[in-house]
Amino acid sequence: MYGLAIGSGKELWHFYRATKRVGSFAYVAKRLAKHGLDVALHGRGMLLTNGNALAARLYRTAKDSDIPVWLDSPVKRLLARDDGSVIGAIVQTPYGLRRVLTRKGVVLACGGFSHDFARRQEIYTHNASPSEHHSAASPGNVGDGIRLGEAVGARIAEGYPNAGAWAPTSLVPRKDGTKGPFPHFIDRGKPGVIAVTRSGQRFVNEANSYHDFVQGMIRACPKGEAAEAFLIADHRTIRRYGLGHVKPAPLPLKSSLESGYLIKGGTIAELARNVGIDPAGLEATIQKWNADVAKGEDSAFGKGSTAYNRFHGDAEVKPNPCLAPINNGPFYGVRVVPGDIGTFAGLRTDESSRVLDSSGEPIPGLYAAGNDMASILGGNYSGGGITLGPGMTFGFIAGRHAAGVNN
Repeated sequence: MYGLAIGSGKELWHFYRATKRVGSFAYVAKRLAKHGLDVALHGRGMLLTNGNALAARLYRTAKDSDIPVWLDSPVKRLLARDDGSVIGAIVQTPYGLRRVLTRKGVVLACGGFSHDFARRQEIYTHNASPSEHHSAASPGNVGDGIRLGEAVGARIAEGYPNAGAWAPTSLVPRKDGTKGPFPHFIDRGKPGVIAVTRSGQRFVNEANSYHDFVQGMIRACPKGEAAEAFLIADHRTIRRYGLGHVKPAPLPLKSSLESGYLIKGGTIAELARNVGIDPAGLEATIQKWNADVAKGEDSAFGKGSTAYNRFHGDAEVKPNPCLAPINNGPFYGVRVVPGDIGTFAGLRTDESSRVLDSSGEPIPGLYAAGNDMASILGGNYSGGGITLGPGMTFGFIAGRHAAGVNN
């Protein structure tokens, strides 16, 4: 809230245990006090973490180097010579159109096309309409860079198994009547949380990566129907870990229940009816789940069987940090749908980050980086940072190549 940034490692561990451990309570109290002081003095939190910190450092470097940064200044079109080489751009600034000529080249880095609904429908293999796919990427990522490149002969990569970095996403009601996307990164791995389709059946190892989770959800839902799933937990689990946008104790559940974000049932069957899940299917699934928990092994999908799974579990839960029974009512559910945190299918480039034309030749003076560049993993997801890392690396490569420095 108000810019509060929490790291997903040891810091988050303290927040989960703030009401159970004196050391964690002291840590969280100090952290919140510092944040409150920042908000009072600056209007927002001042501690930056993860990609937020990286972007801030890059911006500070640009400022220290007297590099001008134009805000609210979209590029209208690229300028090219008759031979096809890119030499600049027409930019719409707050002060009118400006013709900007470059000596070394133009780098396209506009964030991909997460909110370009027409291209999503064209490229994504599942229904990616605004009502059935919700991106947590910046609303400004509407594919401008890719369209600029295509206008001078560039081509977008085709045939990727996944055109985006998928994440299961819930929709959080806001006071103004709109809904905000909430990507589920870590809650699925917690003990006592399972995911089911409307049949009441599990379909995936919930503690696997968010990208894998969505692929499993799309495969599990009947063709022609909306891809969706429901995260299920009992009262003990949701009070200990929260669920999606729902916070753990001592924060109340009331607002999430009243908004309809969180669905409740006194029994498993009642929850199923309230959610719209097959009651018999859900009851059978949870009965099997609880039997597996007693043995410490998920016989259906192996939740908790890998180091990645266990990292997102709870190390204090033995023998399997990702398993806990679902038997302490009332019971709760949160609906999730496909979403993304960025796109993979960008403009085709070479090893120097130069954009390629339809014949595979570099377009002189034009580079791409970040999500405007086709993913180096060909539409696969190896782990967190697979868009941020290559974006930083190939931005560096593009700059050095344009400047004539050997890479």
